[in-house]
Amino acid sequence: MGMMRERNKAKAFLNHYFAAEGGNAQSKMALAYTYSRQDMHEKAVKLYAELAEIAVNSFLISKDSPVIEPIRIHNGAEENKEALKKSRGEDDEDFQILEYQAQKGNAGAMYKMGLFYYFGLRGLRRDHTKALMWFLKAVDKGEPRSLELLGEIYARGAGVERNYTKALEWLSLASEHGLYSAYNGMGYLHVKGYGVEKNYTKAKEYFDKAADNEDAGGHYNLGVMYLKGIGVKRDVKIACKCFIVAANAGQPKAFYQLAKMFHTGVGLKKNLPMATALYKLVAERGPWSSLSRWALESYLKGDMGKAFLLYSRMAELGYEIAQSNAAWILDKYGERSMCMGESGVCTDAERHQRAHSLWWQASEQGNEHAALLIGDAYYYGRGTVRDYERAAEAYIHAKSQSNAQAMFNLGYMHEHGQGLPFDLHLAKRYYDQALELDPAAKLPVTLALASLWVRKNYADSFLVHIIDSLPEVYPRVEEWVENVIMEEGNATILTLFVCLLTVLYLRERQRRHAIAAAGAHEPNEHVVPAAR
Repeated sequence: MGMMRERNKAKAFLNHYFAAEGGNAQSKMALAYTYSRQDMHEKAVKLYAELAEIAVNSFLISKDSPVIEPIRIHNGAEENKEALKKSRGEDDEDFQILEYQAQKGNAGAMYKMGLFYYFGLRGLRRDHTKALMWFLKAVDKGEPRSLELLGEIYARGAGVERNYTKALEWLSLASEHGLYSAYNGMGYLHVKGYGVEKNYTKAKEYFDKAADNEDAGGHYNLGVMYLKGIGVKRDVKIACKCFIVAANAGQPKAFYQLAKMFHTGVGLKKNLPMATALYKLVAERGPWSSLSRWALESYLKGDMGKAFLLYSRMAELGYEIAQSNAAWILDKYGERSMCMGESGVCTDAERHQRAHSLWWQASEQGNEHAALLIGDAYYYGRGTVRDYERAAEAYIHAKSQSNAQAMFNLGYMHEHGQGLPFDLHLAKRYYDQALELDPAAKLPVTLALASLWVRKNYADSFLVHIIDSLPEVYPRVEEWVENVIMEEGNATILTLFVCLLTVLYLRERQRRHAIAAAGAHEPNEHVVPAAR
């Protein structure tokens, strides 16, 4: 990761290669990601398949459900305060209010407390014993949603001794209260013969009931039955359809089954890039994903160096959100993070270069904000050589994902002929599209459209020189306005510019009214005079 020493990609690759040969899962993740970026899908898919299998097995063996909460610590160019507020665990004010309500006997609050502790949501450490306590209290208060989770807790043995008989009792009660997803758990116990005699016919009936009520687990388990011919005639096509429905609902094990189908060509046409992508989705939910929680905790404590170290480590494994978070820390807290150089302190050039590399990787994985920042880096020459054409390419990529700022920037570049052909018509189109997508951009877009009008009607006048003296396009249109107004001298220029535009507009309107009035008094030579 280049921490406290000069970065050497070749050495890093060799270290990961030999560590992967020795069985290190994180090095396998790093290698698989490197291979996938280079379109070496034969090598990437092999590693990701191993890692995805480890992840899926961890879902089955672990007493913890496979739930992760990836938090993006930034929202555009600002700190994502709302998301961070919900990640402070027991220090969160909302959580404390909820706990108070639960202690006062509110059944719904008790249920939510159980959820938070069971899944480890909102920054809480998982505590199955506390989860069990709150679910039992909620049931005593008549909260039926706790019934199903109590069944799951006893089936997993999470915070309590495993007891399949009790699990089935709780799940049966849940199903009687209309919680159809409980049928999936009942089906699973019957197909495995846990706490009850193995019965494939009953298992399928339960899975059908769950699936009929849009439960992802029910669809997945039906898919497994058809794929393996368990209690039904083997039918890979039906299995595939079940897995697709489950995957669309976010079932990670369904992604794994579809990845295997794309990998082997059984049930779906062989497609290694697609198999690689799906295996990666599953692999990223493996035990190593816990790094994200440590990184976030470091960030919340103000330890930017450690947060950057952990996010960089995950970025190397191919986690897009970690790439974005590490880049954002570099951009905002570069002086407090360690990224390159013998001293471990970033120079501005090194910081911009590293951030540029991280944003680039994130943009490759579909992050539109990252694509926008890549465009900014090329436009301003931050972390790379200034290149207007490559900036335009990055903005076009962000624009394709309906990013208003990218459209504004493309309009600006067309207006000034920077990296794109000088074209005032296209500039106006992009400005209009930016305003449609983001009404908050009304002021900068209005000013931009005014400058277009001046360029079109007074191309050689001193007004164009006034426009060109204003700051260039900024990463955010709000910053553009702020810099125009706040920078010394710009307020005067802007005031003068607006006044001149107003005068010109009024004169133009007066001229058009005069022409229209004159036309109304002149005889129309196409009209035949009335007969006398």
